[in-house]
Amino acid sequence: MAKLYKARWQIELFFKWIKQNLRIKSFYGTSENAVRTQIWVAACAYLMVAILNKTTGLDENLSRILQVVSVYIFSKDPIHQLFMKDDTRSPEIDNPNRLMFNDF
Repeated sequence: MAKLYKARWQIELFFKWIKQNLRIKSFYGTSENAVRTQIWVAACAYLMVAILNKTTGLDENLSRILQVVSVYIFSKDPIHQLFMKDDTRSPEIDNPNRLMFNDF
């Protein structure tokens, strides 16, 4: 019984790590293949952000990098420019494809 509980606890720790690091709130599919695919995609995205952080020498946490990359995913600006502290650019002005909702 103790071995079974220990195995269950390891599974709980694994899912806790997934929720905290891969930002998976729920699974989109119910089959084993769908769950595995979603976990692998999230793990690959996490690793790409970690590699970006390591190779560029950014002094940012992974959550911030993921946030900036997701906003400027199609930007041609150098990555360091996106993280400049004194960057006062407005995304609404710089991105002509962004929808503008004006008060009427």
